[in-house]
Amino acid sequence: MNEKLKNIISILVKNDEQHARWLNTLSMMENTGARKISASEHKNHVTLMILKHAAEEARHAFYLKKQISKVAPINQFNNYSASTLLSPLTSLQYLNRLDIELCRYLKNDLKKSGRDLVYGAYLLVTYAIEVRAGELYPIYQEILDAHHSKVNVKSIIAEEETHLEEMLHQMKSFFGDSWNVVAEYSEKVERKYFEGWVDSIHV
Repeated sequence: MNEKLKNIISILVKNDEQHARWLNTLSMMENTGARKISASEHKNHVTLMILKHAAEEARHAFYLKKQISKVAPINQFNNYSASTLLSPLTSLQYLNRLDIELCRYLKNDLKKSGRDLVYGAYLLVTYAIEVRAGELYPIYQEILDAHHSKVNVKSIIAEEETHLEEMLHQMKSFFGDSWNVVAEYSEKVERKYFEGWVDSIHV
């Protein structure tokens, strides 16, 4: 899958308009993640980590959107309408489907409910996404460097590494000795939807 992803990104960065759509699609996904984190917050018990994570995901969305100006007129990509995205339907559904399936797993298999269900879903979805980001952004940066692109995502890579460390700590604390089994399951589910998303991108 990584080789297929490399081939797709390599083609995208050679075409400024397609590259801009790729950046806007990533921005939309980061923004969706930030909104989901905020939606999962407890009314009163909001930790510093959750606030930090939501803020950084929103910043990533802003940063990626801003990078578009290096390859295309930004006013053509001032929203997340279908015409500005790659594979818009699948891109929009990716996180939602992952969230729904992992919530079902927490509820039916792990018997979580109430706040434990909400927080557990936040952990599982975020963990799986951080693992993916840890693979995707370095691949993207490698290709950007190879093409001497003005675009770069190095700051995102550094922050995603920190996010993953934080999520691993929280996973171990919340799920106890079974955390690795739960983590493996979340990665498996995410892989299915990620591969479907990559397959849906036509270049």
